[in-house]
Formats: sequence, C-alpha cells, structure tokens
Amino acid sequence: MLRTPVMIWRLLGILWTLARHDALAAVERTGLAPGVTRPLRRLLPSRPGRPGEKLARGFVELGPSFIKLGQFLATRADLIGEEMAADLSELQDRLKPFPAAAARAAIAEELGVGVETLFQEFDDTPVSAASIAQVHFAVTRPQVAGSSATVPLEDVAETSAREVAIKVLRPGVEERVERDLDLLYWLARLAERSEPRLRRFRPLAVVAEFERVVKTEMDLRLEAAAASELAENFAGDATYRVPTVDWLRTGKRVLTMERIGGIRMDDRAALLAAGHDLQQVLERAAAIFFNQVFRDGFFHGDQHPGNMAVDAEGRIVAVDFGIMGRLDRETRFLLADMLLATLRRDYRRLAEVQAEAGFLPQGQPLDLFAQSLRAVCEPIFGQPLERISFARLLGQLLNLTESFEMPVQPQLVLLQKNMLMAEGVSRRLDPNLNIWLLAEPLIAAWVRRNRGPQARALQTAEEVRQTLLRLPHLARQADLVLDRLAEASREGRKTAYEARAFGPGAWLAAAALLIALFALLS
Repeated sequence: MLRTPVMIWRLLGILWTLARHDALAAVERTGLAPGVTRPLRRLLPSRPGRPGEKLARGFVELGPSFIKLGQFLATRADLIGEEMAADLSELQDRLKPFPAAAARAAIAEELGVGVETLFQEFDDTPVSAASIAQVHFAVTRPQVAGSSATVPLEDVAETSAREVAIKVLRPGVEERVERDLDLLYWLARLAERSEPRLRRFRPLAVVAEFERVVKTEMDLRLEAAAASELAENFAGDATYRVPTVDWLRTGKRVLTMERIGGIRMDDRAALLAAGHDLQQVLERAAAIFFNQVFRDGFFHGDQHPGNMAVDAEGRIVAVDFGIMGRLDRETRFLLADMLLATLRRDYRRLAEVQAEAGFLPQGQPLDLFAQSLRAVCEPIFGQPLERISFARLLGQLLNLTESFEMPVQPQLVLLQKNMLMAEGVSRRLDPNLNIWLLAEPLIAAWVRRNRGPQARALQTAEEVRQTLLRLPHLARQADLVLDRLAEASREGRKTAYEARAFGPGAWLAAAALLIALFALLS
C-alpha cells in the first residue's frame, strides 16, 4: 500500500533536481507527469546548454545509478535522438573519492587478507573515482605467506613485485542501485500503461537491459572475465594489449589487474612527439575493431579515448571492461550483408536483408522501406569519401525503426556508439583518413571466407552434424513418451494426478517429438 506514495515522493525529488538544472525538457518529451514538469520548468530559470548537457549535469547530482543511466542512454540514440545521445556520451563519470580506509577495508573483507599482506605498496590517493568504483595503484609483495584467505594464496610464491591497478566498489553502491532500479521499473510500468506510443520502445525491456549492464559492472569478477576473454582472443597479436588479471587478488567487489600505461588515443601532439606513425596507429585500430566485431563477435563496449591508449611499442592498449558487446554469428552475417548492399547502393537488397532477418514487421511494404533507405543513404554518399561516417549511416538506418515499427536491436546500437567513438578519434588524428576504408580489405576477405559458397556448404554440414548429435536425445524422449502411453493404455485409467501430469500439453509435446523424430529420420 505504501509503495506508490513512496515512489511518487522519490519521483518528485528527482524531478526537482532535474528542474534546478533546467533538464526537464527530456522528461517532457516522454509525456510523463506533464502536470508536474511544465509548472516546474516555468518556476525555475533557464540555464545555458543543450538539453542533453543539462540532463547530464542533473544525472551527476542524482548519483551513481543515474550517471550509469545517462551513459547507458548514450548508447540508445534510437530512444533519445542523436544529439542528446552525443551529449550524454560526454557525461563525466567522476565523483568525489571515498576514503582510502574504506577501500582498504573493502579489499580485506573481500579477499580475507589485509592490504599489507597482499601489497608492499598501496597508494591511498585514488587515480580515478567514478560512480561505481575507484582505482588505486599498488605494488604486489613478491612472496605471499600462508593465511586464512578466501582465495588460495597460501601456496603462492611470487618471484617478483608487480605494479598493479586495483578497482574497488564504492561502499553501499549495490543497495543504492537496487533502490533506484526499483523506481525505474515502477516508472517503466507506468509509461507502458499511460503512454501507448512508448510501448514500441519496450520500457520494461530497456530497464531490464540497463539492470543487466549495471549489475555486470558491479560484479568485478565479470569484468575480469571479460578482460581475460578479450586477451585470449588477441593472444599472439603484437598490435593490441589487454592487462593481465591478477585472479588471486580479485573478487566480486575488488579487481586487480596489471598496471599499464600509454598516450591517450586522441592526443595527437603527444603521439607525434613520441614518434608514433598516426596512420599505422589508425590501421591497427581499424583492424582491432574489425577483429573484435566480425572475427570474434565480442567487442569492447566503451571505447572512448580515456579507455584506449598507445604504449611505447606502438601497441594499442585497453582498460575498463565493464561494458562489452556481443554479436552472434547471424548478426555478424547480417552486418556483412548490410554493408555490401550499402556500398553497392543496392537499397532493395538492403531492405530484403533486414526483412529476412525479421527486423521488418509483417505487413510493412518492402518497396517503401527500400525507398526510405535510399533517402537516408544517398545524402551521406554524396560527401567526399573520407568524410563519410558509417557510424552515422548505421544510426540513420536504426532511426528508421520508428517509422516502420521495427523492433530495436540493442546490440547494433551499442556497436554504432562505438563506431562513432572510433570515427571521432580517427578524425582527431587524421581528418583526411576514413578509418573504415582501412578496414575494408579485412571486411571483404571475411565476407569471402564466411559468406561464399564454400562457407555456406560448411555451415550446412555443421547444421546437419548438430542435428545428428541431437538424434539420440530425441529418440530417448520419444521412448519415454511411448512408454507412458503404453502404461496408461494398460492401466486403462488415470488418477487425477496423472490426468494433470499427462494433460493436453503433454500430448502436444509427445506429438511434436514424434513428428520431429520422423522428420529427422526421413
């Protein structure tokens, strides 16, 4: 009974904070609480800046969950528009650091060993403090003595001290995020009930996606696993470096990794002063991005310049693996087919590719969709080749979803955000070079290997193999169904329990299994 009044009170507090930053324009666009937002806008003075900039300032004051919400919304230009998404992407995730004593206590509680046991040096001044966690530099002890640690440190004999970076969650951040997620779910349900036009954006699904992202970031073991997988994908690649995870000093609330450094990817003057070849840097960046997206289907989801650097050997190094994107094989094929159709300006084929992927709802006219694709793409192709933004082109294609009631594809939106970041860095380093043209030979070779006749034949053979592997399981299921049918026939009766257990749903399942088995064996 008290839930709704509490939520309304919290919502009013949030609206008041946003109103003080003149950031209610974004809320008004949704049509939620117009009786509150409009009077508040008139009551308080306007402030300079675009709506997205004002909203970013309001989110910073509202705290960790809302900072993360702003960063998440920056990946969803399909929901909030490109200008606001661009403004929110600049949201600075910097907060006042929490005391070093709290960081030391968190490390000891998580790992079961005091900081002095684990590290011979620990810098109490954090190198960065963000909404979810802060980072300290430290030096490990060469030898780790036996202890009652929850991690198996007692058998470890490290031969040398290592410089590391330690990420520690903010005290109480999990509880605060849970409380804010509760409010966001309440608002999403309210939006779906009161604003039918917002249902296409699936507010509840969006909040669920945000919950998955932010909870992944708060379990630092998952970030460690992402870094480890990314490093494994690039094992032996001399152009890319991912810091090594120190698993012995890592837990849910503490992440310890190799300390690595370099020059920020967007610092043109410093890169030149250090003797780096900017075209080589961009060629490597393009190849790395291509390999993550197409070869591996697993890519760094937050590749802003602060997370990317160039080390003394010219390798591109990455940090912060809290947000990662995945693309399954079918989506990668879809991207390749879309890219080829777009480069050929074959808009009919581009429309067919998306329709075949199920993106275009039944009943929507294919010819009109192809015409809309042409209207979006042709102005972009009218620019000089080096100025063409394939990230903006993908964004424009995604924006067509509203006109044709197409479901939103979150994985493609995250990819588009990272393409925009890559293009921004590329143009700061060399405005006359298009990073995607550097990757074009790699993409063409990948398409030949994976979309040619031989690749399709291999894929068909693999599908047949997988089907054959499932045959014994299907046969066992069919035997179980037949045994139950025979038993029921012999008894000639069913108890009430059996009637429930072997009701219409079970009959349908049995029939489906038998049909599937017959189809596979025929």
